[in-house]
Amino acid sequence: MMKKAFTLAEVLITLGIIGVVAAMTLPALIENNKRAELQSQLKVAYSLLTQALTRMNSDLGYPATPEEYIFRKFKDEYIKYFDNAVDCKWGGIHATNVSVLCGKGSYVTNENGSTSQLSDVYNTYSNLSGKQSSSTLFDDGQFALKNGMLVMIENSGAGPIYISVDINGINKRPNIWGYDVFTFKLMSDGKLLPMGMPETGYANNTLYCSKTSTNEFNGVGCTQKALTDKSYWDGV
Repeated sequence: MMKKAFTLAEVLITLGIIGVVAAMTLPALIENNKRAELQSQLKVAYSLLTQALTRMNSDLGYPATPEEYIFRKFKDEYIKYFDNAVDCKWGGIHATNVSVLCGKGSYVTNENGSTSQLSDVYNTYSNLSGKQSSSTLFDDGQFALKNGMLVMIENSGAGPIYISVDINGINKRPNIWGYDVFTFKLMSDGKLLPMGMPETGYANNTLYCSKTSTNEFNGVGCTQKALTDKSYWDGV
């Protein structure tokens, strides 16, 4: 009785077909995994930021509000509520000798770094021709968490306090607002809200979370959608 078996040619053809299918599907699987990882990191970041603020409010005995913190004072208090955070000072070139987690900037115009720019680091959500985002919401205090996330604060005086976080670290691309960089706003009642909510002042999606907007703040308003809209990540 003869036993049936695959010929070498048949085996090679089958392996070739498997290879073609794998080549077609593997990139999509990798991209889906990357998106899922970013979604998870954003939720972790929001949780960490909120928990730290809750502990801070508890120690104060009242909600921390933007009105209480004059020029660049918020970061020095907020950083205390994170486990082994690396103080990046104001960011930019002032951070280069502190830790690789702090990244680097390009220039400052005075000794306290008030004009420190994260040049060539962050781009807008549309990323049109490498459109660089404004760094004005990032340069009033920065610190890196032990998981690699970089927290960047806007605290220029009696105005609003914005807290941005690079969820996969400054040294890992793409470094795009609305993709791996997200912003929150400390409200007058002490709550931390995702940017894009009407109360935050950046709810205009055509300007602040659009694939076609050339606004230098494009991406700042994407946080709420990234947290609540499942379809958001399909377009990232």
